[in-house]
Amino acid sequence: QFLFVVTFTTFLLCCVDYDVLFANRPLNRSRAATPDPAKVSLPDAVLPAPQCAQRRMSRCRAVPRGSLWCRAVRCRAVPSRAVPRGADAAVSLWQEGVRSYSWQEVQARLMALQRRQQLCVHRRELTELDIHHRILRFQNYTVAMVNKALLPLRFRLPLLGTLVFLTRGLQYNLELLLFWGPAALFQNKWSLRPQCKRAGARRELARRL
Repeated sequence: QFLFVVTFTTFLLCCVDYDVLFANRPLNRSRAATPDPAKVSLPDAVLPAPQCAQRRMSRCRAVPRGSLWCRAVRCRAVPSRAVPRGADAAVSLWQEGVRSYSWQEVQARLMALQRRQQLCVHRRELTELDIHHRILRFQNYTVAMVNKALLPLRFRLPLLGTLVFLTRGLQYNLELLLFWGPAALFQNKWSLRPQCKRAGARRELARRL
């Protein structure tokens, strides 16, 4: 599936003359696939192999330049990550090498830090289950919505009964709609949007969603 998507996207970007396809430029009738001068078919808009390869190489060279430009813009626009670095220093993991610790030791340090600095303001102490819930928050929400039949994943078909339909594409769209997208319910990985916490706005939020 990934190979097909990459190959087909490359073909559409590099091997199709869209000016000919949309009749923005007259077609060279010497290589036309149809005798009708007023009709343009898809083979008429496909570029020859050498021209297609040349366009592919030029676009491949443009990708690294665009990536470097985006990285430079991001470095200038995004402020320094002082808060995460401060959190790392407080936990004292990165300085000593976090890869040398077991997961149980990481949990123990987080729970000890919670008792000293109150990372979570609504709890005095954290447990291992609290840490797991915060890491797997989106997955837990998804499982709960499936268990409560809030997501339209079950369909009843004649002779086959009830079937569950959840492809990777559908799962990605649901996560984009609920968790990651610009109009999602969450504003970041750990907090709902303020308007989603008001009980009186539930119907309006449901209508927009």
